[in-house]
Amino acid sequence: MQSIYTLPESLQVFQTALAFPDVFRPRAQESHKGTYGTLAIIGGATGMIGAVVLAATAAMYQGCGKVWAGFNQATLPFAIIPERPEIMLATAVQLMERNDVSARVIGCGFGLDGLSEQLLPQILSTHHDQPLLLDADALTLLARSSELAERLKSYKHIVLTPHPAEAARLLDTDTQSVQADRQKAVTEISRKYGATVVLKGHHTLVATADGIVYTNTSGNAGLATAGSGDVLSGIIGSLLAQGIPVFQAACAGVWLHGAAADVIKHSSQIETGMLAGEVAPAARWLRNILSKE
Repeated sequence: MQSIYTLPESLQVFQTALAFPDVFRPRAQESHKGTYGTLAIIGGATGMIGAVVLAATAAMYQGCGKVWAGFNQATLPFAIIPERPEIMLATAVQLMERNDVSARVIGCGFGLDGLSEQLLPQILSTHHDQPLLLDADALTLLARSSELAERLKSYKHIVLTPHPAEAARLLDTDTQSVQADRQKAVTEISRKYGATVVLKGHHTLVATADGIVYTNTSGNAGLATAGSGDVLSGIIGSLLAQGIPVFQAACAGVWLHGAAADVIKHSSQIETGMLAGEVAPAARWLRNILSKE
């Protein structure tokens, strides 16, 4: 069947494939679902269920072996996601108790109420050896609490994915200051929290705590849409669960997210009205064509 996607000439795909060798390589023929890890995504408070569904779907499209969607609600909002029955469902509390998870993403539609404030410290008190990605509401709660910042020190592999307003909260400053010197902001957050930090926006930056900064050049204004950040978290989380080293997972995930939007724009001439849910299938296609032997 002919692909609906085409590659824009401006997208330097093969140079990128060489830069991220652990991401863009063929799968071993004798692999199985356990080979590619289990990702837990916790968020989805009442009214924000779609955030977890988008992130979990993106994680499946990026080849994670198994994905759990954990909803920050007392009971499950539904028994199955009809379009994506591959995704396993649990409440956030139930998912906290599982010991078979390879990596975790926390924050997509997590909520900011008192229950969320109580739950996040509990989540961060376990599984310190697993890669952990904090996004969205989890970052806002982190910025409010020195106790949570202290708990992060127990983790070896942390990724924070703030947009400029969340970055300002993490630095106790304002968005204008962050945007005035984005490289300074991303490095300061990374050092402050001992994390790999993805500062989202035009030319997203990825920084390590020891001062390495990657500047991403893929992407377009079509990504300025609801749910885009949730898809990015799902892509990076999926790579982390698959055992990709943290900095490489963050950089390659950012590039794939943006490059998928470039592929969509080039293939369909659509930028305005691009949907977040359209990005994950294009990112899957792109990773596969770059992973051929």
